Amino acid sequence: MNFLTHAVPYLDRPLVAVATGVPDWLSVVDRKIRARGKIAATFLDHDDPQLREVAEGIVKHHEDDHWFHVTEAFVTTNLEFAVQLRDQLPGDAGFRPTFVGHILIEMFLDGFLVRDNAETAGRYYQAIESVGFHTIQRCVNEITGKPTEQLVPVLRRFTEIKFLYDYNEPQRLLFRLNQVMRRVKLEPLPESLLSWLPSAEKLVESRRESLLTSPCERRVFP
Repeated sequence: MNFLTHAVPYLDRPLVAVATGVPDWLSVVDRKIRARGKIAATFLDHDDPQLREVAEGIVKHHEDDHWFHVTEAFVTTNLEFAVQLRDQLPGDAGFRPTFVGHILIEMFLDGFLVRDNAETAGRYYQAIESVGFHTIQRCVNEITGKPTEQLVPVLRRFTEIKFLYDYNEPQRLLFRLNQVMRRVKLEPLPESLLSWLPSAEKLVESRRESLLTSPCERRVFP
């Protein structure tokens, strides 16, 4: 799952919703700092209510990723995308097509939420600003035990750029995707993929409910 899909079920509890993005933000800040679910779970009964809610958001992130990535719909779609991308990217039979397929599925799902109701993304961004960047950083530093001062600037930049609104336009989507590629030190994707993206988007939309249904709880995400 990506940022918005992770957060939407918990938007009525802003700090929990925002904290579902912590593991992904830390991958931008410093990949050596991890917000692990097991460690976060030890803070669920803490006396500090803000610390409890940030810990809960981190735990929710890992719980939801666990079932999402093993659904038949995700595994099948990711495999199909990897095969299609290898055709689109001659000579690229390595890690990149599988990684790109994985990221695209998650970006498309966030894009559908924005397309269906732009206010959803607005509520999410407002939640991040309302709970306070420094509050999130303080709690994350205590949970991880590895203090950083870089989370606040990342959160500020995240709310300024508002890249979630770019996911429904192929050119902007490719631009955002290539930002991820650069961050993980993979070769950027060519403009030729623009003609393939609409069909990929339709495939994900056709499997949207299956992708967002927890196999254990039979709970369908928004």
